[in-house]
Amino acid sequence: MVATKRIVVVGIPGVGKTTVIDKVVEKIKEHRFTVESVVFGTLMFEEAKKLGVNHRDEMRRLSIEDQRKLQMKAAERIAKMKADFLLIDTHLMIFTKEGYWPGLPIEILKALSPSNLILIEALPKEIISRRRRDSGRYRDSVDEGEIIRETEIARGMLSATGVITGVPMLIVMNKEDYIEGATQRILEALGVM
Repeated sequence: MVATKRIVVVGIPGVGKTTVIDKVVEKIKEHRFTVESVVFGTLMFEEAKKLGVNHRDEMRRLSIEDQRKLQMKAAERIAKMKADFLLIDTHLMIFTKEGYWPGLPIEILKALSPSNLILIEALPKEIISRRRRDSGRYRDSVDEGEIIRETEIARGMLSATGVITGVPMLIVMNKEDYIEGATQRILEALGVM
């Protein structure tokens, strides 16, 4: 039996984060552990609907104050969840009209109390391709240079988050058509394999 783990999994849009999480959940279940995954933004969106938001990507257009309230409500709900492994699918930053806004400010980290931080990355060309294929989302059009910049900002935010929480950080590359490699590395880090 492993100690309960609360794993915050992050990555810029298009790295395949949710796909990797789904595969990790599948593999953890094979080892007969209890496992849950939760999408932080989905919980925020459930609350945002009460404010008249009709699509989750519209939340970025809310005031920072309103977004902060939504974040805290989502974090409080997640803090009550129980499983051997709880994977929290979220973002280190959100691009708003005011600029990049931290997705995991200190009050959210305190509420979530993570045991592990995992940053999923992918090659810029793969990210652009995935974003173009994702017709269900309103994605900002960006070039490879912007993807590289977002990745650098994400790494900096991961480092800051690691210093604040004092928990292990892992960066995993999710290569196109090789999700098994990313999944395996995460399972090893979590002590499942």
